[in-house]
Amino acid sequence: MDFFHGQETLTAIQWVLRAVIAFFFLLIASKLMGERSISQLRLIDFTIALIVGNILAHPLSDENLGLKGSLITTTVLIILYIASVYATLKWGGLRKLMEPSPYPLIKHGEMIYPNLKKARITIDHLLSELRKEKIEDMQKVALALWEPDGTISFFLSPQYQALTPTDMQLVTNPFSYPTIVIKEGRVDQESLKNVGKDMDWLHHKFTLYNVQTTDILLATVDDSDNLKIYLYDE
Repeated sequence: MDFFHGQETLTAIQWVLRAVIAFFFLLIASKLMGERSISQLRLIDFTIALIVGNILAHPLSDENLGLKGSLITTTVLIILYIASVYATLKWGGLRKLMEPSPYPLIKHGEMIYPNLKKARITIDHLLSELRKEKIEDMQKVALALWEPDGTISFFLSPQYQALTPTDMQLVTNPFSYPTIVIKEGRVDQESLKNVGKDMDWLHHKFTLYNVQTTDILLATVDDSDNLKIYLYDE
């Protein structure tokens, strides 16, 4: 365990051991902090990411620094981060500080320039985000909100929104999300059981389609018991 402590030199194996421990430690840390810290970099998430990355980077590049202190410090920061997240869920005042409410950048087709400066983005950036949403005319936007995680939410004016089956008073089928029962030639027994089917039903379908399990890249079953098969050679 000498590689945990600062030394004048480290062997190649000791460097590898430091990297491996830091890697798995960060994986566990990310799991503890939750998916929010990965998918949404808000104020507290961005802050903790900078600090943790900086703390662990130094002992991974400087043999004179020990790894133990960095791991302890990072653990304390993770505990503080988790406590802060739960605190924001409980106290509204703290939540407003950590996760401020969104504010408009566009309203009724008109740009609110002071809020662009507040968000520290340029007109070019706003236009770029409009293009990404395939909105060619700002006047079509009823509302554009700057979100706490640095993204922009766009809402088109009703006259520019696409028609839905409800608008046209059409009867639609219920939503059905297919369940994967075979992936890369392997049957998922649990998923097959969840859709109320067994191997006998599956083998009967294989006979109808004239396929083998090993030929199947992906197979799904929907709520209507329809089996859809994707073969390797398709």
